[in-house]
Amino acid sequence: MAGISDEQFRKILENNVLANHWLIQMAAPGMLTRNDGAIIIISSIGGLKGSPVIGAYNVSKAADLQLARNLAVEWGKHNVRVNCIAPGLIRTDFARALWENPQTLKAVNARTPLGRIGEVDEIAGAAVYLASKAGSFMTGQAIVIDGGATIAG
Repeated sequence: MAGISDEQFRKILENNVLANHWLIQMAAPGMLTRNDGAIIIISSIGGLKGSPVIGAYNVSKAADLQLARNLAVEWGKHNVRVNCIAPGLIRTDFARALWENPQTLKAVNARTPLGRIGEVDEIAGAAVYLASKAGSFMTGQAIVIDGGATIAG
């Protein structure tokens, strides 16, 4: 982070925090009027720890976690729930550079208790839970889905 320009940092914050804020502000009025809704923000395990490589990204993902907590407090009285999903490394196009690099993939798998990276459908199940009646008493929380990476150090 010491070498990142304000412009680079601003772009990361705009893409990962401000864009979520804008989308939520567009969707929330109907939920607040109906007194029912579920908002799910995709954060990252990066929001839970520091990094010598992707620090600005991690700061933005930590802000997403706090965005969910604040909105959950503000909108709970309207039965609008706001939660986060915090994935680890998932086989997505966004993370392709990481999982296609054999050395990176081997290192991640070695320090992850389940010994592999995640698949997209393993994140989708958590989103279904948070959006459904089954998740109706959960708000302001983050579900970490990372194969155990954050517990292993």
